[in-house]
Amino acid sequence: MAIMNVNPTRMEMKRLSERLKTATRGHKLLKDKTDEMIRRFIGLAEENKRLREETERELCMALTAFSEARAAADARVTEEAILMPSRSVSLTCSTRKVMGVDVPAMEVTDNGGELYPYSLLTTTPKLDASLRGLNDVLLKLVQLAQTEKTCNMLAEEIEKNKRRVNALENIMIPQLTETIKYIRMKLDESERAATVRLMKVKDIIDS
Repeated sequence: MAIMNVNPTRMEMKRLSERLKTATRGHKLLKDKTDEMIRRFIGLAEENKRLREETERELCMALTAFSEARAAADARVTEEAILMPSRSVSLTCSTRKVMGVDVPAMEVTDNGGELYPYSLLTTTPKLDASLRGLNDVLLKLVQLAQTEKTCNMLAEEIEKNKRRVNALENIMIPQLTETIKYIRMKLDESERAATVRLMKVKDIIDS
């Protein structure tokens, strides 16, 4: 490990010792934070996996029902039936903090309206099932997007923290430790040299 280019003085050693204490404390805090972020990330990843499986299953069922509805009736009639939807939702996007990281927070508000904007006499029950399924899966789609984005942002922050921890652990702390050791050795040499000079001076005076 390369030693820092500093003057081997007591003042410099004191300054570097303070930096070493700060770096050591920062290393512990960053490592603890990274460990907690990893724990949170694992929980969110499991939640994301569950939401994705449920969303894909329910979306597949809804789309299958829609395909069956188009096959069972005139495609033009089916498309005209859903051409003018009468139901709407609002999406509010904000942020929240997770371990100091700003992650998305989304909220869906149902504005009301008819779920089936057509005459039930001209369509098949499969179309009803398809719209009902799509309506139910909407909230999960929003939750999935929020959870997945949160996982990605936490993964990036974990990677950054790991790089900082490694830099402190493998570069800064060893370099400071070696430099302080070098300064202490130089100061000890200077003290021994000063002692030898004093002893020689005393011998000269005594003689």
